[in-house]
Amino acid sequence: MKLLKKKRFKNLIELNVAILFMSTSGVLGRYIDLPVPTIIATRALLASLFIFIFCKWKKFDFTIKKKDRVAFIIGGLLMGLHWITYFYTLKLSSVAVGMLLLFTYPIITAFLEPIFLKTKFQKIHIVLGGIVLIGVYFIVPDFGMEKTYLKALGLGTLSAVCYSLRNLIMKAKSTDYKGSILMFYQLIIITICLAPFFFILDNTGFVNQLPASLVLALLTTAIGHTYLLYSFKKFSTTSVSIISSSQPIYGIIIAMLFLNEYPEIRTILGGAFLLASVIIESIRSNNKAQNNEHISTKISYKIRE
Repeated sequence: MKLLKKKRFKNLIELNVAILFMSTSGVLGRYIDLPVPTIIATRALLASLFIFIFCKWKKFDFTIKKKDRVAFIIGGLLMGLHWITYFYTLKLSSVAVGMLLLFTYPIITAFLEPIFLKTKFQKIHIVLGGIVLIGVYFIVPDFGMEKTYLKALGLGTLSAVCYSLRNLIMKAKSTDYKGSILMFYQLIIITICLAPFFFILDNTGFVNQLPASLVLALLTTAIGHTYLLYSFKKFSTTSVSIISSSQPIYGIIIAMLFLNEYPEIRTILGGAFLLASVIIESIRSNNKAQNNEHISTKISYKIRE
């Protein structure tokens, strides 16, 4: 039992490290001074190279079953649309607003997961999703009805929907493929779709922005997102979604350190709601997994008897 506890704790730590790395996207999205399609295309291209080298080193199988190809394409398109809308939201608002609008997706996931993955609907996720929503309400500033912020609100919500759908599709494939392989093919699809923007848009200053783009590709994408995909094998999509709600908190702290973007009191209050939902779901999912593993162990022991 102690071994199972240790393993579960290790899985939670790995998931939170992945979320910390992913939370750098907000600051980098605001910092990199290039057109959004160019940022995402560069991110996808560089990250795909990093992951390809890693997969070759680990000797992973790149073969994709014919029946899964459409799912991979749709997943890649959704991921690309999620990144583009998210980065436009960051450009139109701030790190706090952009990241917290995105994190309405746990609520969306809680409703969609039973439909897509045929899992049992759990009422507790509605409660926790409600807590996340209250947190977002407090953190997002009262920006009125200005056109810029209305665009940010719409794009941020669309980004959340795309991210939720992509996670559900990849969750269904995570038992058959390595997380890095799943991420590699999504990145290739995004790169192919956005490659023309390297030639269409004004990309002046591309070389100067390359170091930040490399960090975005390696730390945020290649490491962060791949680890997140690995976590789908160990947690439900909704559990990952709600635990990932700590990402805006990490992102806001990083923005304070590097961009001097300091949150208001209401932002701190909202962050407390988000953190509460993360802690509750972490404890709940941890206890549930331990109970399931304990029951499975007892059943297998009885069978051997």
